[in-house]
Order: sequence, then structure tokens, then C-alpha cells
Amino acid sequence: MLKLTLRNLFARKVRLVMSGLAIVLGVAFLSGVLVFSNGLSSTFDSIIYSSTPDGIVRPEQTSSFDAGAATTTQTISPEVVDELAALPEVARADGDVNGVGMSLLASDGTLVGGTGAPTLAFNHTGGPNMAGEPPMGLTSGHWPTTPDEIVLDDAAADHGDYSLGDEVKLLAPFGESKRTATLVGTAEFNGGGTAGATLLVFSTEGAQDLFLDGADAFNQVSLTAADGVSQKALAAAAAKVAPGGFEAVTGDQVAEESQDAVGQFLDVISTFLLVFAIIAVIVGGFIIVNTFTILVAQRSRELALLRALGASRRQVTQSVLLEALVMAALAATVGIGIGWLLARGLAALFRAVGLDIASDALTLDVQSVVISYAVGVGVTLVAAFLPARRAGKVAPVAAMRADAAPVRESLRRRTIIGSVLMAIGVGFAVVGLVGGPGPDSLWIGIAAAIWILTAAGISSVIGRPVLVLCRGLFGRLFGTTGRLAGENALRDPRRTGATASALMIGLALVSCIGVLATSLNASVDDVVDEEFTSDFLVQSTNFVPFSTSVGDSLADVDGVATVSRQQWTGAQLGDSTVLVTANDEAFSDIYDLDVVDGHQDLEGNEALVSTGFAEDHDLKVGSPLKLTFLAGKALDLEVAGIIEGSETTGDVSIPLDLLADAGVPRQDTSLSIMLEPGADPVAVGTAMDEAVASTPIVAVYDKQEFAESIRDQVNQLLYMIYGLLALAIVIAVIGIVNTLGLSVIERTREIGLLRAIGMSRRRLRRMITLESVAIAVLGAVLGMALGLVIGVLLRQALKDDLTSLGLPLGQLLVFLVIAVVVGVLAAILPAVRASRLNVLTAIATE
Repeated sequence: MLKLTLRNLFARKVRLVMSGLAIVLGVAFLSGVLVFSNGLSSTFDSIIYSSTPDGIVRPEQTSSFDAGAATTTQTISPEVVDELAALPEVARADGDVNGVGMSLLASDGTLVGGTGAPTLAFNHTGGPNMAGEPPMGLTSGHWPTTPDEIVLDDAAADHGDYSLGDEVKLLAPFGESKRTATLVGTAEFNGGGTAGATLLVFSTEGAQDLFLDGADAFNQVSLTAADGVSQKALAAAAAKVAPGGFEAVTGDQVAEESQDAVGQFLDVISTFLLVFAIIAVIVGGFIIVNTFTILVAQRSRELALLRALGASRRQVTQSVLLEALVMAALAATVGIGIGWLLARGLAALFRAVGLDIASDALTLDVQSVVISYAVGVGVTLVAAFLPARRAGKVAPVAAMRADAAPVRESLRRRTIIGSVLMAIGVGFAVVGLVGGPGPDSLWIGIAAAIWILTAAGISSVIGRPVLVLCRGLFGRLFGTTGRLAGENALRDPRRTGATASALMIGLALVSCIGVLATSLNASVDDVVDEEFTSDFLVQSTNFVPFSTSVGDSLADVDGVATVSRQQWTGAQLGDSTVLVTANDEAFSDIYDLDVVDGHQDLEGNEALVSTGFAEDHDLKVGSPLKLTFLAGKALDLEVAGIIEGSETTGDVSIPLDLLADAGVPRQDTSLSIMLEPGADPVAVGTAMDEAVASTPIVAVYDKQEFAESIRDQVNQLLYMIYGLLALAIVIAVIGIVNTLGLSVIERTREIGLLRAIGMSRRRLRRMITLESVAIAVLGAVLGMALGLVIGVLLRQALKDDLTSLGLPLGQLLVFLVIAVVVGVLAAILPAVRASRLNVLTAIATE
């Protein structure tokens, strides 16, 4: 049986290749995602461990990768650094100056980086990492020694079009924003690459001028342990010397915090990509089921002969499963190889948006290979099991019949089971709508998964009206040829439905996401219209605060009446983190908040809180509110008003001038601008654009432009999702090609008879093409209908955030057109093959 199975498998090479393509693509994407994710983690781990010292003295309530040390006015004096260096447990103590919000401009004035990985600015000390090696290595030039010198990473120098000796253009986060420095060297992390981050390295004096207003002080201190001293002993000794508001921690703790912080970000990317890999594998599984079902049906007589010659049911079943195993192993091997190339493609794509992964980190590790093989082979065997079991049930007497086509069972049982499952899905959806334990969207998601999988299983039943409509439409447009195509699609509804299911899954997801994206855009428009009452908004294009000098320059523009400044920062309330908004006095002149209790105008140490925040923390007007900011500085506030949640301010709002008491360096996060009565908005807007032209990290928006900027961000994510879901569509196309190709083989004699009675090759090709279009339209209609329902229900579950429902009707029409195009493209090879069949040979085929 083994020899016979392998001979039959390799005797049909085209069928083998077509059947394996779905597995190849699914495994390739899965393998590529695993390799890419491992490469991401490896790149960041190398950077973290190569840049972390044995210990650090830093502001309290800060952690690695939160930029805490650089966003507080708390500093350490050189005398404390000397005390730390004098400890017997310390071999070396280096004062660090880190900056947040620094930006690099290219030689032509455009922004370098800033849209993906961050810009890191710090002083060079020469201190070693925990492995006793330099954290960074020069690739050219020398380290900065004077305040007006700078070292860049190689990529930043290249993107900025800078060479050694050039004047580098910078934007500072404090004071005068426009700065320059002379490029004296380039460097990289010794761990390999920068992961897309832009590195700005200054001398200690230069960093102090930029970030500490020239004060001879430091944000934190890096410690190197003396020989034989553990990190814990080092931190314990340093803690006794650390000034109030600072803590001493081990390098291992810092590295662990860094990995946790980066891991959350990496997990989002990896999970996002893995979801699409799983979708591709599931879609491939439907195609495998359909392919083996057709193969078993076509080989009924062959399998019956094997049974007649003595083969047991078990042997026949094992023979089909062995075919699936061999095909899966070959396809998974090819898929893993393609996946490695795909990982490099993903790395190039992310590199374009500012996240650089080291090329040598993109390797095929054992875990990725094992998982890829396990999924590829496992899914194939599971998908082939039912057809294999059906093959074992072929009766030996079937070999004696001229017509060995199996008798199809009634769809009644499948319909009943499908109806029950659909009803269960409705139950989950109802729980999500009325509010059950946990997130409402989770209940809707469970219902969606049940509906999609059930619809795929009973598509032959619920899709029949679509096929009947196609038959009637094709008959009217193309006469007998069109009607024959429609009849062929209806002849075997199970096969047609199973083939359409792969496309249905992809378009259901596309349609659902389209509804959510359109609803989000509509909600953004509503919020901007209702809440943003200023004439113009000024915000950072890379989501970081900017120098207050920007607001100063805009206030001098003719026609500008009011510039309201706003700064967002973090604080602690007990064990929870709070996002605090500091607003200046002009804020109330522009924005009229919905005050539930108390008053909006703040004086002294008063605060506004949102209704949700007040409920969560049991606050009312007059309640005390103590917020602890970085480095342990606290503000004792009193709740002066409770407001409905607003996009114009945070859950906690305080007067802007309190930030100095909180130890938070003054920057601006957002500017709201009102014009003088009678001022020309277009002329003033143009003047403001010119005023900030030399500061490309900020942009001036009117209401429409602000809404468009948010929509652009939503659409970028939407197009990325569509691009990834396109893989599922490609796999679905392969499924249609495969099904039609096998169908042509199965109907060889029928095609020969059609040609014999006068059907031309052109009309034959048209018939098969229309049959393919019917399958594609079936998948599209079912998918879009499901996607619309699921999208609308999810929008309802998220109605607090998605306040308006938007239906992407134009996109749905485009999807339907794409489905027709998919059907036409998928039919090319089967149609050409059918038209080239020799008539006499085809008629003689049994």
C-alpha cells in the first residue's frame, strides 16, 4: 500500500502542487511571523543588555523605558556622584544626562526618524555595561568633547545626509528650539543596530546645556561594581548615599523592566501578525478539506478496486492520510523556506516605518521550524481525516459499476446542526449587547467566530439563493452557456460552498474591519465638530511634547488673539497611573466643558475630574486628591469640579502653573488658538504655517485638517490590515483554481460531449469562467453580509468610543467587483485546460 500510495501521489504532480500551495502559503506566513518576532525580541534584548550597567541610581517611581529620569526636574549633584564613586562596592560612577523630545533634522530641514522608534539623546561617559564592555562603539570619528559637538548613529547620519564636520540641525525640547552641533563621529550599540532609534550623543556639558538649562547636574548615575561585588550588594550600598527622591536598583532589574516594557510593544506586533497567520492557516485548511473530498470522490472506483483486492477500510483510510502527510511535509518544508524570506520582507517593511531589526537576528530557530511543521502537518491531517474516513467506506462492489460517483447524503442534518450553532452564536451576541461579565466586545467576538465557521460549514445551504440568482443572471446575459455555468455551480452545492468558504472568511473580516474603521472616522468627525471649539490646533506630528518657544512664535502672528497651552503628564494615585492634563488660564475661554458639579475655572491647588474617574475613586466636589509625580513630588489637590469625559482634557485637569511644584519640566503638548474677530482664517493659517515651518515636529490644523490627520492614521492601519488579509484572498483564489481544475478532470467526458455537439472552445472557456465567478460571488456575498452584521454589533458594543455608525458601502461595492475579478482570474488555467482537451479522447474517458 505504501508504494502504491506514493506512486499515485507523485503520478499527479500538477494536482500535488496545486493542493500543496495552500499549505505552503499558510505555513510561510506563520513561519515568517515566528522568525520576525524572534528577530524583534533578539534585537531589543541585545540592545538592552549591551546598554545596561551593573546598577543605576534614578528618580523614584520611574522605570526603564518610561523616560522618567528625563521628565522630572529632580537632579543629582556632582558631589553625590563623587560619594557614590568613593564607595568600596563601586568601581566607577558616571553621571548620566538623558533627554526626551529632542529631534534631528536632515540637512534639508526635514525630520529624521520620529515616526517609529524614538530619538534617544544622552551624554557620553565611557562607562561599561554589566558585561564590562562599552555600550557603544564608534564607527567613525571620535566622541564629543565640547558642548557644540555631536555623534549620530550611522543610519541617522545617512538619512540626514550628514558627513563628519557638518553642522547638524537639531530641535531642542526646552527653551530655544533650533540648535546646531558639529558632527564629529558616528556610532552604534555594541549589541547590534539601533532597532530604528535615532541616537544623539553629546558631551556631558553639551547635554547639560540642552536638558538641564546648563546646570552642573545629572538625571541619574550609572554604577560599575567593584570586583567580586554582586549587583544586589552594589545597589544596597548605593541606596545609603542616594539623595531623597532617588533609588538604587540593580542592572538586572533595569534590564528586566526594559524587556517587560519592550515586550508589551513587541507582543502587540507579534500577536497582530500571528492573527493573520492563523487566518491564513484556517483558510488553507478549508481548501485542503475540499481538495481531498474531490480527490476521494474522483477515485471511488480506484479505492473500490483496492477494497475488492483485499485492502481493509483502515488501509484505504491510512493511504489517503499518508498522501496528506507526504504532501503536508513537502509543502511545509517549502513554506518554512519562503517564510524566512517573508520575515526579511516584513523587516524591510517595518524598517521603512522606523523599526529596524538586525538582519543577523532573522534566523530559523528550532522552535519556529517545529511549530511550523506541527501546524502545517497537523492542519492538513485534520482537514484530510473526514475525506480519508469516507474513502475507507467505499464499498468493493462500486468497482463493478460503470458509474462510481458516490451518492450524496441529504443536507438536512447539516442544516439542523448549523441552525443550532447559529442560534448559539446569537445567544452570545445578545449577551454582548445587553452587557455580560467581561468586555462586551469579547462576547460579540465569540459569536462572530461561531457564525463564520458555521457559515463555512453550511454555505451550501445558505448560499443556494445566491447561486440561483447567478444562474438566472448568467442565463439572461450569456444564454445557454451562462445557464450551464449556473447549473454546474448548483450541481454539487457542498463543493461550491466549501470552495467559496475560503473567500468568505477573508471578506467577512475585511467587511467587519471596514465597518469599524468607517465608524471610527465618523466618530472622529463628530468629536471634532462638537468638542474642539478653537479655530486652530497645534500638535506634535510624532506624539512628543515640544518647546514652549513654538507657542511664543505663534502668539506673535498677526490675527492671533489667544494661545491656550496644554501639557499632559503622568502621576500616581495610590497604585494606579493617572494621565494628568495641565491647562492654562485661557483654556476656559476657548472650551466650555460639560460640568456636572462644581465649577470649571481653577484656582490654586484645585482640580477637575471626569465622572468616570470620580466614580472609580469615590470622589466628589471638595474631596482631597493627592497625586504623586516623578521623583516622589506630590501635589495635594482639591476637587473643584466634576465634568463629563472630554477629548479636550484628561480625567484629571490641573492649572498649568502647578507643574513647577510637581517637578515636571515645562513643555507644550497641545496649543489651542483663537483668532481676532474679523481675521482671515486662511491668511492667518498660512502665516502660522510659516512660523512653524522650521519646526517640522509640529503642525497647525484647522478643524477639517485635524479630523483628516486622525482619519489618515486610521486609514494607514486599515490598509495594512487589508494588505495582510490579501494573503487569505490569494489562498482562496488558489482554492478556486484547484477546485475548478479538479472539476475539469472529473468532467472530462462531459466536456468532450459538449464540444462534440457544437460548443466552441470560447464558449467552453466562458462557461467555466462564469462558474468560477459564481463561486467567488457566493463567497463575497456571504462574507460581506456576515462582516456587516458582525461589524455593526461590535460597533454597538463599543458605542462609548465609536459614537457613530458608518457603513463602507463604497468599499463593499469594490469588494464585490474584486470578487468578480478573482473569479475570472481563478478560471484562466482550468478554462484553458478544458478548451484544449481532445474531443475524441475526452468522450472515451471513463
